[in-house]
Amino acid sequence: MSKNEIDALTAEFFGAFDNAGGKAADVGRIRRLMIPGGVIVMTGPQYTVYTVDEFIEPRRRLLSEGRLTEFSEWETSERTEIEGDIASRFGEYRKSGTLDGEPFEGGGTKTIQFVRTPDGWRIAAFSWYDKP
Repeated sequence: MSKNEIDALTAEFFGAFDNAGGKAADVGRIRRLMIPGGVIVMTGPQYTVYTVDEFIEPRRRLLSEGRLTEFSEWETSERTEIEGDIASRFGEYRKSGTLDGEPFEGGGTKTIQFVRTPDGWRIAAFSWYDKP
């Protein structure tokens, strides 16, 4: 049961950025998917540590103001380890879209740390590395 819940939470997380087909991205849902005080780290190309709100706002603007369109990202492989009320997922992902009128594709690696809360599984932290 826990693996299915974590799979669903991960899919909802990736879906938060999707604005393909003219639909509106729902980056704000990240607040619901993460615990308060969750930590987000980008390791490359430029090391940056974000709070949840610091992460959401620039992406909300990018995905809603027309600069980044037809964007989606999806997990291509993963391995998840669950022990009691904690879990760790390490996965590869791909992404594509149109940024400032130019189509692009890319990918990288994400690691997501989960904890089981009284309200179900939530993300405690995630980190990612975009491959050059």
